[in-house]
Amino acid sequence: MPAPELPPEALRDAPDGIAVIDRGGRFVAANPAAVALCGPAYAVGGPSPFPPVTRVEPERADAGPAVATSAEERLATWEAAGERREFAYRESPLASGERVVVFRDVTGQRGRQRRLEAIASVAARVATGHSLERTLEALAAEVLAAEAIAAVQVLTVDDSGERFHVMGAAGFPSTPDFFDRLQACEDAGAELRIVEAFATRRPVVVPHRYASIMVDPAWTPVRDVMRDPPWDWFASLPMMVRDVPVGVLNAYFAPGVEVGPAALDFLQAMATQAAQAARYAALLDRERSVAAQEERQRLARDLHDSVVQRVFSMGMQAETLKMRAGREGLDVVDAAVVQDAAGELAEAAGVVLKDLRAMVNDLHQAPFERQGLLDALDDLAHSVGARTGLDVRVGVDDPDRQLDALPADLADDAYRVIAEAVQNSLKHADGHEVRIHVQLSRRGAQRWLVAEVRDDGRGLPAGPPAPGADGGFGMTTMRERARRWGGGVTVSSAPGAGTAVRLAMLVPVRVPTARRPGPGTGRRTDEGSKPC
Repeated sequence: MPAPELPPEALRDAPDGIAVIDRGGRFVAANPAAVALCGPAYAVGGPSPFPPVTRVEPERADAGPAVATSAEERLATWEAAGERREFAYRESPLASGERVVVFRDVTGQRGRQRRLEAIASVAARVATGHSLERTLEALAAEVLAAEAIAAVQVLTVDDSGERFHVMGAAGFPSTPDFFDRLQACEDAGAELRIVEAFATRRPVVVPHRYASIMVDPAWTPVRDVMRDPPWDWFASLPMMVRDVPVGVLNAYFAPGVEVGPAALDFLQAMATQAAQAARYAALLDRERSVAAQEERQRLARDLHDSVVQRVFSMGMQAETLKMRAGREGLDVVDAAVVQDAAGELAEAAGVVLKDLRAMVNDLHQAPFERQGLLDALDDLAHSVGARTGLDVRVGVDDPDRQLDALPADLADDAYRVIAEAVQNSLKHADGHEVRIHVQLSRRGAQRWLVAEVRDDGRGLPAGPPAPGADGGFGMTTMRERARRWGGGVTVSSAPGAGTAVRLAMLVPVRVPTARRPGPGTGRRTDEGSKPC
């Protein structure tokens, strides 16, 4: 059967490629646009980008070669003469068994789409990622998928600014000692272009880098790592945070691909995302370090204020008893003296044990991963009451349960201040009950979280506090937490009249909608306190 004729002259001059493809996926005929897209060597009789079909439903015998394209547009990848293209196409079967295919080049459009998708995906990972290494591994994989790239590396610099570490890679095999190998290459005379990109803070592009590395003996230490998959051009882009380089992103382009402005813009955007991930991880590490230091200081204060002093007292009691026994002899020591000393030692040991248990309990996981502020305060009251016998009750003025919709950071700080105030009452007040009251207060357009912890203990001594006494109860940390939210902590007390600690925190304007009460949330009322 002779090859079918292409449609009339108008179709020959169409901007889209139009071709007749046989069952085996080979060109039978093509218009000039199709020849230009695929190349003259493939236009007639050669393979096409469109896959062969195993079954074609013929149309009516009199249908002719009309180009009635299908509604579904598909994608085909075409690689020829070292060039990779993507075509969007529609096809329609002919009565002869061939197909008419209409196609257009969407390589640039698809590349831009993949780049944007990659940037968006990595940006989300940077914002939510908890591991810098996993984030940068994902970033390298996104770059590899979005561009005609053989391999990607993301290297960050250490605190000294002299050593790089591969924190993310795709394409090349994992090599923990990669930078050590690079240094060996430099010692042998190789020129490290990543150092140039880092030092100059500007992208470095090197054409045909693969060939020079494979023949230069100075690169021997890294050849086994960088040989497969094959690549050609190389680009290294600095990762910048506030004009300070924190690493480099290396891209190894597939053979036949030249580095153009679009590819460089995309890589620079990904290098910026990688730099933000590194900065975010550094800030988290710093925050954790500061928090750990603050926690150590608070524990040191608590140990000094309570445990250390009481253990010192116990030691003095034991030393006194030993001296009297040594001077008077065990057979003549007054039994009442021994009984009194033993009682004081037992009481002191009990207080020390209670304080240590309180500290251990305070080190447990923050309650807000499981519940809201009100339930957390209930648990605190129950725990302290069960452990010490103190009557601790929580009163709430919050009919709509807006307190459970507070930002987690604010709720956590409020809980820590209230818990510290309760522990201070437990350690110093020598009372019988503690009352916690929490409410939201409105002052004009502002909303305030207001909490009070009041005990019926002995109160603070009259007159100004002794130097350093103000921080002995953890007041410094409590006030720092309140100041984070534009608030403060005040203490009122009188000898024999108990102590009241009052907390105020400014609630941010955007407060999430309150959660609807779920099972078990109707336990509190506005009428007063809840016994524990």
